[in-house]
Amino acid sequence: MPIKLGQQHARPLTTQEAFAHCEKLAKTHYENFTVGSKFIPKDKRQHIYNIYAYCRFVDDLGDEAERDRMALLDQWEAEVKLCYTSAPRHPILIALKETIAQFQISQEPFLKLIEANRMDQHTSRYPTYDDLLYYCQHSANPVGHMVLYLFGHRDEERQRLSDCTCTALQLTNFWQDIARDFKKGRIYLPLEDMDRFEYSEDELAQGVVNQNFVRLMAFQVERARALFKEGLKLVEKVDGLLKIDLRLFSMGGMKVLEAIEKNGYDVFRKRPTLSKLAKVRLMASAVARL
Repeated sequence: MPIKLGQQHARPLTTQEAFAHCEKLAKTHYENFTVGSKFIPKDKRQHIYNIYAYCRFVDDLGDEAERDRMALLDQWEAEVKLCYTSAPRHPILIALKETIAQFQISQEPFLKLIEANRMDQHTSRYPTYDDLLYYCQHSANPVGHMVLYLFGHRDEERQRLSDCTCTALQLTNFWQDIARDFKKGRIYLPLEDMDRFEYSEDELAQGVVNQNFVRLMAFQVERARALFKEGLKLVEKVDGLLKIDLRLFSMGGMKVLEAIEKNGYDVFRKRPTLSKLAKVRLMASAVARL
């Protein structure tokens, strides 16, 4: 179905109805870990749902809208700005306006996510790792900043460590979804690395897993793992239950990297994911560590 913007109900939704809309959206999409877990304080959980719903919808505009994606993204940006000037009409933004007002979140992270999806419309290859990091600065890192705002953290050091974790999660998702992304016409492996390890796009198209691909993927996995390890320093710089959620997401991401390794780096025949049992074990481990 085409994705539409603007008012989608016969009457404007109440704030509580908009909250329910965001919660339902957050709970019906697959993620490596449940959005808004029990380790998020109850008074913050709804705002996590609101932020997730916003991020999910922007990604859907960039990935799933049948046509006029750039125009839809432009319209969505105009609607987002209404959160700061008047009254938005979309259910997600009705909810998000409450989050923005309560925690004084600037427009920047929300607009960066829109820009990342604009990039997706005209960029399908990344010549260098720095190019890919620039994309992650827009597609992933703003989410961490939003979450930190909910807990009153605005300093550069916490944001830097959050960026390490968010970029690592984004890279892990790229390595997890190499086959899926290629079917969409996208390659997130830096082209300079493909050249360095002598692995061609033609081989990627055929799902070839040879020694060169193994070396290429081992390099990328270690790159993401190093970012996770640096980002884990954030756990000691936050309080309360947020520590558990931060550790849980980092450990979960690193477990996906381990799954890629255990599969012999073959991400074409089997997509590396975490089972429910693995999630439970990680959750127990995160609680025990803290």
